[in-house]
Amino acid sequence: MKDIAVDKTTLCPSARPEAEDSVVFGIISGTVAEPCVTYLKQPLPITDELIAKASPITPAEIFRTAAPCATKGCQHFDGQDCRLAMRIVEKLPPVAEELPPCSIRRDCRWWLQEGKAACMRCPQVITDNYNASEIAVEVATSAVG
Repeated sequence: MKDIAVDKTTLCPSARPEAEDSVVFGIISGTVAEPCVTYLKQPLPITDELIAKASPITPAEIFRTAAPCATKGCQHFDGQDCRLAMRIVEKLPPVAEELPPCSIRRDCRWWLQEGKAACMRCPQVITDNYNASEIAVEVATSAVG
């Protein structure tokens, strides 16, 4: 694993749309059973207008958003690494055959920490997924500690 400097430029690719300075970097496509992220060429700032376009569903059901990593303010951060990224790499199968065309990669905590292995699994990560598989739920909610 790479040693990552924690600063405002490191982005969490699984941030809530409500997070300060959040941007949309992907749109959820695919099916209910197999959702998939389609990446935008450039991230878009979250605006009230963009959130209104998501209505009546939550923005996190249709947008993948990133925001500056909250580090110690996040349940997944252990003081040095993102445990969510670690669990994604350990437990989820790759779904991409090549690196997705991601506009936040150079600043992405998952990429900086886990490299290509995280990117190959990223398209299946949906923040608000009400039809998540058992393994996806386990990855997202594993106990802190």
